Amino acid sequence: MSDATTPALDHTIVWATDRARSAEFLAHVLGVRVGAPTEPFLPVRLGNGVTLDFAEGRDAPDTQHYAFRVSEEQFDAALARVTAAGLTYWADPFRREPGRTNRMNGGRGFYVADPDGHMMELLTVT
Repeated sequence: MSDATTPALDHTIVWATDRARSAEFLAHVLGVRVGAPTEPFLPVRLGNGVTLDFAEGRDAPDTQHYAFRVSEEQFDAALARVTAAGLTYWADPFRREPGRTNRMNGGRGFYVADPDGHMMELLTVT
C-alpha cells in the first residue's frame, strides 16, 4: 500500500477511435462499470483507484499494452465473458497461441485485443 510520500499512478489516457466502444469493451471484460464522462474523457476505474481515461484521437492510435492483475475468480469470470462474446484471446502478447491461457509465474493469464488493437492482459500473479 502506498502513502502520501510514495508516488502512485493516478490515471492514464487510452487513445481510441471510439472512446465509448473501447471503454465499454474493457469494462465488460473486467466486469466493472464505465464512469460518468469527464470531458473529454470516459473513465474506467480500477480497484486500486487508478482510472483509464478513454479519449478519442483524430488518427488511429498506436497500440499499447495494459495489464490487469485479477483474482482467480475474476480471471474465470473474465475469460467466460470473453469466450461468450466470441472474442479471440491468446496465451502470449505476440498472438501465437490463440484460444489458450498461460501459466506464467505460477499463475494464469491471457491477452485480448480491444477494438483499436490495444493488448489487454489479465493475470493472476505478477
